[in-house]
Amino acid sequence: MTAGLVAGFQLCAWAQAPSEPPPPPKWETAATLGFSLTSGNSDTMLFTGMIKTEKKGPQNEWGFGADGAYGETDDKVNNNYIHGFGQYNRLLSERWFLYGRADGLHDEIADVNYRFSLSPGLGYYFIKNKTTSLAAEVGPGVVIEERGGNDRTYATLRVAGRFEHKFSDTARMWAKAEYLPEISDFGNYLLNSEVGVGASLTKKLELTVILQDNYASEPAKDRKNNDLKLVTGITYKF
Repeated sequence: MTAGLVAGFQLCAWAQAPSEPPPPPKWETAATLGFSLTSGNSDTMLFTGMIKTEKKGPQNEWGFGADGAYGETDDKVNNNYIHGFGQYNRLLSERWFLYGRADGLHDEIADVNYRFSLSPGLGYYFIKNKTTSLAAEVGPGVVIEERGGNDRTYATLRVAGRFEHKFSDTARMWAKAEYLPEISDFGNYLLNSEVGVGASLTKKLELTVILQDNYASEPAKDRKNNDLKLVTGITYKF
């Protein structure tokens, strides 16, 4: 009888014991470096680098990143740009969220001395689980730039989407696109997109291949609309 009562009290105490809270979200950071060099009929050199960090919690999501490249062909510069971004998401529910985003760009070859784009808006996760996420974002924005020696500030609409999928613990892919038309002139717009794949070499190292495309409907004088970049490098996760 006594043993039964003791066992009952222990069972009740175990049932009423509070469960341990989940561990706080951590920053996940990855840095990618790529380098190529040729010599002979043509001498070329290209250096690329990028770093991204993010933290995702039950209500707040943070993401920051920077990427850049420098390249030469026969001692003539053919790549020289740097880009950075920051984004904060505040989840309203499991699917809906508010966001604020800021981007900055300097691209010597495209004759963009600076371009800053700012946008708040509303987002929605169509898919959100441990292996796959698909989200869309829309909101107003503003672009402040010096392109081709001309300063401009104009209001935009930002429409964006991003997709991520993990095939396994060692293979993943992602894709994202962003459309920013000028509100008063939809013929002037920016279209940025990226597709990438990664395959793990070790727990910390990953082989990464990224295709980036940046399109400006009204580029600087004597510049082309489209800039396409293929980046292959080694990514270190920490």
